[in-house]
Amino acid sequence: MKFLFFTNTPAHVHLYKHVVRDLEDRGHDVRILAREYTCTVELLEWHDLPYDVYGACGTTKGSLVSRLPAHYVRAIRLARRFDPDLIFGMGGYAAHTGAILRTPTVLLIDSEPAAFDHAISTPFARTVLTPNTFRKDLGEHHYVFDGLKECAYLHPDVYEPNPDVRDALDLGADEPFAILRLNAFGSQHDVGKQGITGTERRRIIEQLAEEVTVLVSDEGDTANLEGLPARSFELHPALLHDALSAADLLVADTQTMVTEAALLGTPAIRSNSFVGEDDMGNFVELEKRGLIRNVASPDAICDEIETLFSGGATGDVADGADTAVDDLYQRRRDEFLADTVSLSDLLVDVALVDGFVDELESVRQLGQHARPERSESMGVGSD
Repeated sequence: MKFLFFTNTPAHVHLYKHVVRDLEDRGHDVRILAREYTCTVELLEWHDLPYDVYGACGTTKGSLVSRLPAHYVRAIRLARRFDPDLIFGMGGYAAHTGAILRTPTVLLIDSEPAAFDHAISTPFARTVLTPNTFRKDLGEHHYVFDGLKECAYLHPDVYEPNPDVRDALDLGADEPFAILRLNAFGSQHDVGKQGITGTERRRIIEQLAEEVTVLVSDEGDTANLEGLPARSFELHPALLHDALSAADLLVADTQTMVTEAALLGTPAIRSNSFVGEDDMGNFVELEKRGLIRNVASPDAICDEIETLFSGGATGDVADGADTAVDDLYQRRRDEFLADTVSLSDLLVDVALVDGFVDELESVRQLGQHARPERSESMGVGSD
């Protein structure tokens, strides 16, 4: 069979990389259509994945709109040339390409606020998959799995941290460090949203630097670190998860990387204007499980940093208690992951049944109760 995958962001590369390799190993013909956005192509090259670029856009909100027509024309042309049997993606590009080619499409969606994208994409999908934490009904073809999208690449079945990442970061073996991750807020569903501003970044960096070495990962490349006690994260982006796994703390105004920290057992503080009563279900659940903290204001970030490093409230961190903290978060992480599927294996199963998922044990229609005993995925370990 022939399978086509859309990777519009770096996170999509991680989502599908093991699935692509597994399907290739099984003798199937696989192709990726990629949008050149931040480090998407760099990651495809790093992982030696088969891809074509259908277009590019920057990190500003207006960058994508003017290029959409050309993106669609090239994506449809490339897809028609490949002639897939099944298409995977996360939104409009995949769904509309599938509709025009009359090819069934599987959408994997995990962001409730992207209502416009849901409205224009889900009617064209054979199957819509979401995490079981997803808090919207996307119609009769909406199925859920136990876990999060990041389980496709950070589940213990497919991920093991690189123990040499500290050397690559020029950090001592026991040198504590934190990562400050800054989002570009350039996606369609980011319109009207914001994260940590320039003045707030300075306050956070200065407070963190009193306790740890500070590394800044800036998606939009707009942070001015001159005169601040911090340095840029300068490793290849493919090594970011290894660095995150070794970090003592993540502070971020982004979404995906906070989830990644939780699945790696790294404490995380998330702050942006998505936080609130209508927040996304995965972040509500991760906070409930003690893996992350969601706060709405910069002052709250500083309060959480102080609490975390002073051992207050939950007793998470105290002087000389780094090992206890690691054990605590790793235990919470292990308990959370024990209830999840290896998503890469599940997506291989979905591909092999041509997107008809009713008979798969690892998924169920939205609203159905979880099965009391989850069968092992039909797929073989991805790597």
